[in-house]
Amino acid sequence: MSMIVRGSIVAIGAVMLFGCASDGNSPVAYGGPTTAAPAAASPATGQSYTLGSGDKLRVIVFGEDDISGQFELDGNGNFSMPLIGQIVAGGQTPGQVEAMIASKLRQGYLRDPSVSVEVLNYRPFYIHGEVKSAGEYPYANGLTLQSAVAKAGGYTYRANTNTVYIRRANQTTEQAYNLDRPIEIFPGDTVRIPERFF
Repeated sequence: MSMIVRGSIVAIGAVMLFGCASDGNSPVAYGGPTTAAPAAASPATGQSYTLGSGDKLRVIVFGEDDISGQFELDGNGNFSMPLIGQIVAGGQTPGQVEAMIASKLRQGYLRDPSVSVEVLNYRPFYIHGEVKSAGEYPYANGLTLQSAVAKAGGYTYRANTNTVYIRRANQTTEQAYNLDRPIEIFPGDTVRIPERFF
């Protein structure tokens, strides 16, 4: 076999091997392609977050500084604005509150209002049970259970570090979670660290 033919066969073989190794459907030496699990969407980001008592908002009505401002939702999830009075914001998303404010302003105040609603500060979360400093703590985006426990001074020596109970905001019952994976905490959540039985 001539050197040219032999070289061509080697080159073709190398191309075929490279193609197989880079095929996303074929297992490769490093274990094959992996698919990352989709990240859990936090209700504290974007326009999907549901507002509640204790949230602080910045409301901007463009071109109308006198009625724009910062507002905190009261115990019923409401706040009051100049001209239009009470806004029932609890249980609504920022986008829904924008539409509500714009609708009220169209009723004899502004022809075509442009409204922006932004969450400045989220309502706190609560943690109790087997932590060193139970209580109410300010929420920060991306808060995990581990961070929440750290804010509360860490676990006590009696803490069950395998299970946690969380009552989500706007829910009436708590749910048990195993601590074998990261757990996200949201504004208004109540976290209970139970005592271990041994």
